[in-house]
Amino acid sequence: MLPVIALVGRPNVGKSTLFNRLTRTRDAIVADFAGLTRDRHYGTARWGARQFIVVDTGGLEDSAEGAIFEKMAGQTQQAIAEADLVMFLVDVRAGLAGQDQEIARYLRRLGKPTLLVANKAEGMKSGAQLSEFYELGLGPVYAVSAAHGQGVRDLLELAAEQLPPEPQPDDAAGDGDAQEQAAPIRIAVAGRPNAGKSTLINAWLGEDRLVTFDMPGTTRDAIRVPIERGAQRYELIDTAGLRRKGKVFEAVEKFSVVKTLQAIEGAQVVVLVIDATQGVTDQDAHIAGFILESGRAVVVAINKWDALDRYQREQLARSLELRLGFMRFAPVKHISALKRQGLEPLWKAIDAAYAAATRKMPTAKLTRLLQEAVQYQAPRKSGMFRPKPRYAHQGGMNPPVIVIHGNSLDHLDQAYRRFLETWFRKAFKLEGTPLRIELRTSDNPYADKS
Repeated sequence: MLPVIALVGRPNVGKSTLFNRLTRTRDAIVADFAGLTRDRHYGTARWGARQFIVVDTGGLEDSAEGAIFEKMAGQTQQAIAEADLVMFLVDVRAGLAGQDQEIARYLRRLGKPTLLVANKAEGMKSGAQLSEFYELGLGPVYAVSAAHGQGVRDLLELAAEQLPPEPQPDDAAGDGDAQEQAAPIRIAVAGRPNAGKSTLINAWLGEDRLVTFDMPGTTRDAIRVPIERGAQRYELIDTAGLRRKGKVFEAVEKFSVVKTLQAIEGAQVVVLVIDATQGVTDQDAHIAGFILESGRAVVVAINKWDALDRYQREQLARSLELRLGFMRFAPVKHISALKRQGLEPLWKAIDAAYAAATRKMPTAKLTRLLQEAVQYQAPRKSGMFRPKPRYAHQGGMNPPVIVIHGNSLDHLDQAYRRFLETWFRKAFKLEGTPLRIELRTSDNPYADKS
């Protein structure tokens, strides 16, 4: 097990900036905006030969400011509980605040190893500004500038010294072998705001791992959560809800949209969560279209299914056929994330979609199926030309790509392409994944001769 470092502090002291600096990524959204981070955000950092996990947390706010801040505080407390070392960040330019005193009192009570980090100390030549933070009773104050990298190397070296000792070589080798045996399957959970994406992941995990609240836009970052089922490891990616372009105003929300689109492209399976009480909207169709363009395997999860009566369910089925007819290959599962209903069939559909997206299709079988399809229904003649498919082979996976070679294939109409796609899908049971067919026409050796 890798040691864990938790970054805690009140809002807007630079925790996400330091997280990005330590992990050498831009995974955490950063803005001059209090309360931006809400969920626990995990990343991996390294110092020399040491490797450890860094946890970015939401700012610890006064619970009187709203119920959502209570849930954010719960996430932070959970991160502190599982950490081996806590980095308590304060803002040296804003000075000591009453919330800093409360957080320090909480950390002293827990007795966790803690480093007091005074952030935003760029350009400060003397330590006079740091003196007031010694009254927090957490030992020396370490001045850094997460935005500029000042003092971060020294902080990492100090943290590495205070972390638990490294595991023995035998243990480390065993962990590496286990990781090679089962690479994690990346699953992105996407959909409109407030459709129940975070609630679904919490239901899978059996704990309140992500902040859920009856307010659109609660999730802002793309949060990655590892999970194991049997011998298979998964990486769940909770994404921010995608709303229409005209309703995206804040720069923070625009960054969230970019993170969501990147998460979809980087996933292997996407679970499209649709709010049954709101029906299938145009925005759901737009998100489905982007998933299709990305070539990701997809499972449609109709959430809050238990809230509909019989007539509403029939109307929803018609709306699904009308608006998402271009994704008939995707299995549709009815669930209730809040009541943990329908989760097992959803897992089976995800595994089946991943298996279909990564299925190997032998050239001999593909060619035989192609010839059988042509015998069953030959392509229509186009002018002077009749397309003649000859043989096929697999050109890629996730999504599966079938490359067909032959003569005059550029005259093959769309209807026949759909026929071939259906033919191959049925033979290889490609449910839950897009299928791309590429046509390559052989050159005519007599084209340049009179």
